[in-house]
Amino acid sequence: MNHPTVTAAILAAAPDHARPMLTYYNESTGERTELSAATLGNWAAKIGNYLRDELGLVAGDRVRVDLPEHWQTAAVLLGAWWAGVAVDLSDDLADQRAAFVARDRIDGRDEDEIIVVPLDPFAMGVRDLPVGISDFGESIRAHGDHFSPSGAGTDAVDTVTVSQVLAAAAAITTAGIAPGDRVLSVRGWHTADEIVANFAAPLVAGASLVYVDGGADDVRLAKIAETEKATVTWH
Repeated sequence: MNHPTVTAAILAAAPDHARPMLTYYNESTGERTELSAATLGNWAAKIGNYLRDELGLVAGDRVRVDLPEHWQTAAVLLGAWWAGVAVDLSDDLADQRAAFVARDRIDGRDEDEIIVVPLDPFAMGVRDLPVGISDFGESIRAHGDHFSPSGAGTDAVDTVTVSQVLAAAAAITTAGIAPGDRVLSVRGWHTADEIVANFAAPLVAGASLVYVDGGADDVRLAKIAETEKATVTWH
């Protein structure tokens, strides 16, 4: 089957939309957030609807994402891709219509729309934002949980194309990642190559991702792997 967007491929590959697709651990704060494919898909749909219906972005447009690894970052990536919008991780590429950023990264920005992502367990609102800066929760929650794509762009992240992301997923399937696998990972997904290899590829391959942030040691990782029934561990 031909999937025009990375997100469509990820959702199509999920063996069971009621099962976890992403489990996020932050060892520094004690956060553990688990999102099923259905829940993560709902967040992605809200973001896709927001980008298209409120901001007027179309397939082939670009948004800046200046966020650390987090479940809300995952939702932003999936929402942008579902809308056919490319994600830029740096300011080097032109024509970025909007930016999703952390609270401490709003200074000096010149995008048309700046959305502050709270990066907390519940996507609560960010208070006391400057005039003209949008709050992620307030902006996104009002939009629908279902999304019907109206086109697809060529690029997925920076200059990495959608086709290249799907090829990377095929490569790790060949290397032994199978639908239904639970991949426990401490590998970052902050650069374009990392997002492709360590975030998108296992999901497109039909696996779920357990991401551990915050420097857990081997003993702690082994405990998390047992708790989460991980079948693969990526150090």
